[in-house]
Amino acid sequence: MRVLITGAGRGIGAGLLTAYRGRGAEAFGTVRGAPGAGEIGMDLRDPASVAAAGQAFGGRSLDLLICNAGVLPRGEVPELWAEGFAVNVTGVFLTVQAFLPALRQAHRAKIAILASAMGSSARAPGGSYIYRASKAAAINLGRNLATDLRRDGIAVGIYHPGWVRTDMGGTSAEITVAQSVNGLVARIEALSPATTGVFEDWAGQPVPF
Repeated sequence: MRVLITGAGRGIGAGLLTAYRGRGAEAFGTVRGAPGAGEIGMDLRDPASVAAAGQAFGGRSLDLLICNAGVLPRGEVPELWAEGFAVNVTGVFLTVQAFLPALRQAHRAKIAILASAMGSSARAPGGSYIYRASKAAAINLGRNLATDLRRDGIAVGIYHPGWVRTDMGGTSAEITVAQSVNGLVARIEALSPATTGVFEDWAGQPVPF
């Protein structure tokens, strides 16, 4: 099994990379800056960087693409809106586009998009406008990718990883990285063409769109 995880330098992404390698998968992680062993340099804010990463992957097949990388802007200025959508939405689409040839080579490949319950349009408590809006767009993107990639036999799942104790989630968050990762791995393993387009949390509970 060959797996690629974006944003694998820390937090949930690093946890997923370790988990899949522990399960015997040939797992790669993308990082910003100079890559190390088993890493691919890729900056989601730069379309040319994403395209180059896809080309560097070569002619190998890819069984699972996990779009984990994301940003949580602290503020609402125009520059942060641009960065939030560039990473959380456009970056996801460009990553799928760049690695789609590799996914099409695999048998029953999967794409997992880590969104957030904060992007649910059914839950609108206010605040965090950039993050909520960009994650709502990522959920919509995942749903439409699920429709379009069904013909290729590629299943797409959208997941809320939980409120996790990472640099982004903070020390007051509800669950550990290990809890989130273990749940996400189980959810992704259960993903199939029959459930493509699903939006659920790390524990398997459906999240309203």
